[in-house]
Amino acid sequence: MGLIERYEEVVLQPQGRLDALGGEELQQQWATLAPRQYKAWILDLSRIEFIDSSGLVSLVSGLEIATQSRTKLVLCGLRPSARLIFEITQLDQVFSIFESYDAIDCSFGRVQEALQVA
Repeated sequence: MGLIERYEEVVLQPQGRLDALGGEELQQQWATLAPRQYKAWILDLSRIEFIDSSGLVSLVSGLEIATQSRTKLVLCGLRPSARLIFEITQLDQVFSIFESYDAIDCSFGRVQEALQVA
């Protein structure tokens, strides 16, 4: 799993399957990140090919941990099959979901900041 620290955020980039094994790895990441003071955890799911109920449980758990840590958990890059799972389970109403990481940058106002610096 890739991990990039940027601004006051961390970007997680899991790959492959978000099933029992992938969900366990994600749970370990949540435990590692919780004590740190990030404003946001961004989970880029563009490299996830499959999500099952175990993966959804780990995502919901991450949302709970983030909320307790006063951190925002944001998802981006969902493939159509994953987006459908979120819609069917109505988790799209619970999570902040963006099309791409660039869309998050725009939403957080960083594109304008970058243009002002240049």
